[in-house]
Amino acid sequence: MSTLLIRNARITTLDPTCPQADALAVVDGRIAAVGTEAQVRAGLDAPTVIDAGGRRVVPGLNDSHTHLIRGGLNYNLELRWDGLRSLSDAMAMLKAQVDNTPAPQWVRVVGGFTAEQFVEKRLPTLDELNALAPDTPVFLLHLYDRALLNRAALRACGYDRNTPDPPGGQIARDSKGNPTGLLLAKPNALILYATLAKGPRLPIEYQSNSTRHFMRELNRLGITSVIDAGGGFQNYPEDYQVIEQLHRDGQLTVRIAYNLFTQNKGGEVGDFQHWSEIVAPRQGDDLLRHNGAGEMLVFSAADFELFNEPRPELPPGMEPELEQVVRLLVEKRWPFRIHATYDESIDRILDVYEQVNREIPFDGLHWFIDHAETITARNIDRIGALGGGLAIQHRMAYQGEAFVARYGSQAARHTPPVRRMLQAGVPVGAGTDATRVASYNPWVALSWLVTGRTVGGLALYGEENLLEREEALRLWTQGSAWFSGDQERKGSLAVGQLADFCVLSSDFFAVDDAAIADITSLLTVVGGRVVYGQCDFAPLAPALPPAMPDWSPVNRFGGYHVGGAATGLSAHAHLHGAGGCRTHGAHGHAAAHAVPTDAPNAFWGALGCSCFAF
Repeated sequence: MSTLLIRNARITTLDPTCPQADALAVVDGRIAAVGTEAQVRAGLDAPTVIDAGGRRVVPGLNDSHTHLIRGGLNYNLELRWDGLRSLSDAMAMLKAQVDNTPAPQWVRVVGGFTAEQFVEKRLPTLDELNALAPDTPVFLLHLYDRALLNRAALRACGYDRNTPDPPGGQIARDSKGNPTGLLLAKPNALILYATLAKGPRLPIEYQSNSTRHFMRELNRLGITSVIDAGGGFQNYPEDYQVIEQLHRDGQLTVRIAYNLFTQNKGGEVGDFQHWSEIVAPRQGDDLLRHNGAGEMLVFSAADFELFNEPRPELPPGMEPELEQVVRLLVEKRWPFRIHATYDESIDRILDVYEQVNREIPFDGLHWFIDHAETITARNIDRIGALGGGLAIQHRMAYQGEAFVARYGSQAARHTPPVRRMLQAGVPVGAGTDATRVASYNPWVALSWLVTGRTVGGLALYGEENLLEREEALRLWTQGSAWFSGDQERKGSLAVGQLADFCVLSSDFFAVDDAAIADITSLLTVVGGRVVYGQCDFAPLAPALPPAMPDWSPVNRFGGYHVGGAATGLSAHAHLHGAGGCRTHGAHGHAAAHAVPTDAPNAFWGALGCSCFAF
């Protein structure tokens, strides 16, 4: 579609010269015109016309901190509990997947959820896991605080009474010293993802298929760009072969700017020195581009975000190690990012940055702090003075209850202080930190920014730290573009910008607060190319092969469970009382009938409630 016309739309452009429009034109991958349909049609040569049906159109969403490359390699192996509202549903899905998974494969639920989202407000017990899966290994990762392994998984990992606890981690044991199946980050999560790494991996052709399915899932939610923050056990260049091959084959449907994350404790300088000799900042193109260093720069500077554990103290030798790496990066003119949760860590990190800047000026080099939940106004201003930015994520939507339990509700009111960041004028971009510590669903993050509530319903923030909906959307579009140096190329639907946009299932600016997290995209376009479509737009989307292997959880259960109900379970599995609606509360009778109970635009939904509980 070299020339494309979107008509009959309610377009939010985020361009101050033309904030609203009802049509836009795309020519050769860029926005060519925005305005009324008559204005936009003028001069177009036989465009492909798409009628948006009066729906809201927004710029494509851009996740400034996620782990797409690592997550894509494993997506087809993972059963997602993201968005579920019932542990009963979650366990029914788990049982169905156990029954469908051949030996010696594992069943893995790898993050993206919290016990607080369930009506039961708990995780499964180890006894429940062992009864459900006596022979198939089950690995369940809850945030970055713990993992639950059934006895079959303990055997597969080789964990027994002689297995020592790693530094910063704990293997829970019974009275005889045998592992129970509970692994705890205390507070280092290394034990969690080192254990996960023991599981079988997909062959490389399956990893390619898996990455394509993960990108399609992100497209379903309106994501057109991400900045990949590397991650533990994500080695360069070995683990980037799949994404590079997909790029060469023209199969990327999300734009990716990737940062390189050192895996070499004690040898971090050597990693960045080597990488600086084989790849240059911004090497690549608009679909796949190198974005610099981080989020791990040196292991001694990494704090941890487990709010159910005490704040970790960075070691006294952190400063000289970090200075050596930052000095190298500034000399090489490499942009960089660093993981820092607590203000105490940020304070010491900024001391190092200011010292390096006095000797080798940053001079406009893009750098930023990731997370920054407890950052103070003083350190926000220090970041601004050095020309840095702040990348925030909705981790508090998943850990807010734990933060309040440890630090109190008053401290939580400005964690992170998003409004203060914006007032200071520093660049701010939004993201998720998916796929493990939180869900990849951007609408959950947008809901959190607007409502200040956790996925469990706890109100964290006062009005002074909430964002208006357009402000929140800007952080997910224009805001994130700065963090990959693309602020002149993407983030708004203005003439000359990359033609990345989505047609929404519901109007973000009109739905109730409670419905924001349930928004999806009906049509997603990247560079003028349709990469996802559903409902009326489904025929426009390219076909995607089934998930590989054929027993993949993705084939039956998909990804994020919009609306809170489990995808892929038979109707009788929903007859318990957890499958309620916002109008009528808990009920289960609708699932016993062959009606479109999950289709809000179908007949029953048109009457006001798809559960038809009149």
